[in-house]
Amino acid sequence: MLPDTSAPRTPAPTGYRALLRNGEFVGLYAGFTLTVAASTLSGFALANLVDRQTRSPFLTAMSMYAATFAAVLGALTLMSVADGSRPRRVLVALQCVSLLGVAGQAVPGLALTVRFGLLLVLGFFQSLGTGTRLGLLAEVVPTAGYASARSLLNITSGGMAILGYAIGAALLRYLSPQEVCTVAAVLTGLGLLAVAGTVREHSFRLTRRPGLRQTWTTNTALFSHPGRRALLLNLWVPNGLVVGCEALFISYAPEHAGALLAAGSAGMLLGDLTVGRLLTAEQRRRFAFALRLLLAAPYLPFALHLPMPVVTAAVFVAGTGFAATLPLQEQLLALTPEPVRGQVQGVESAGRMTWQGIGAAAAGGLAQYVTPGTAITTAAAVSVAVTVLSRPFVTRARAVHVEEADA
Repeated sequence: MLPDTSAPRTPAPTGYRALLRNGEFVGLYAGFTLTVAASTLSGFALANLVDRQTRSPFLTAMSMYAATFAAVLGALTLMSVADGSRPRRVLVALQCVSLLGVAGQAVPGLALTVRFGLLLVLGFFQSLGTGTRLGLLAEVVPTAGYASARSLLNITSGGMAILGYAIGAALLRYLSPQEVCTVAAVLTGLGLLAVAGTVREHSFRLTRRPGLRQTWTTNTALFSHPGRRALLLNLWVPNGLVVGCEALFISYAPEHAGALLAAGSAGMLLGDLTVGRLLTAEQRRRFAFALRLLLAAPYLPFALHLPMPVVTAAVFVAGTGFAATLPLQEQLLALTPEPVRGQVQGVESAGRMTWQGIGAAAAGGLAQYVTPGTAITTAAAVSVAVTVLSRPFVTRARAVHVEEADA
């Protein structure tokens, strides 16, 4: 059984400046930043390549998010490596695999089936890398600084996505999609060097033999807890359906897709900065439901074919709603014991990525039969419905945590 509380840690400075004085955090942060930039560039380039070759909304959407389907395989099989006794070694090895996968997309003349196969392999190993990175993150920063650390990572992710989409759109005017993937491979290699050169080995961990049995044992205990199930549902489904909306931007407005994706990333950056840095933990919990609604509601009018400035503004506002993940992740961390935090956070991240793929597949599939705008509106409406219907379970999860803390 998983215990439901973890030992308190000594209070420490938790602001962004304090985090950036932590050498190990800087290494994880730099590696993450470069990896996100590379992923954004390669994903945008590949989506444009698939759109040019197939003109299929479904295949274009899937080219951006197909890797997320393999993430669930990592969560179900080998995610226990995130809590092994040599996390640095594991993370460096997984970064090497990511480098090979991104470099593979730069090879000209590959069939689309091969490119999609590379995406799936890359998604599997990237999910393990995410779990390992987050497990290390929970160890190199104080518990009270976890929300600030995740907020900074999310802000950086949004910022890199803005730059990645903007730079990707500019590069594609002069370079082929395969050449843009070469740039992405260079960034991935730099991220590997940042991690290898700064993060130390956390050998003080309890030795746990990673593998299928250990992964399933922890996952079974994770999903047997009703509070954790409710939090995971809300971290995965509404978010994934809105990503499905974003996956249709290229089909919805080909000439403006880069601007729309950048607007969503800018909104995400603002939301994470505001929620993670300016609000207290209690305020974050209080506004979590409203943020989850804000995530999807601006997409509801897309079937009406609004003017592009209005559409861009709506995407920006919706992007701020992604900050709802911060209070939910805080609650999940509070319900997770330290020895398995890497795996649990890896499962959360992998599930969120997988639902992004499911959202992209569902929205893209629907857009094969209706207009992209109608498909976007439909996905947003389902996201709102899930958020509203699941609210009592999230509230109950918070109450369960309070009761356990008082016990």
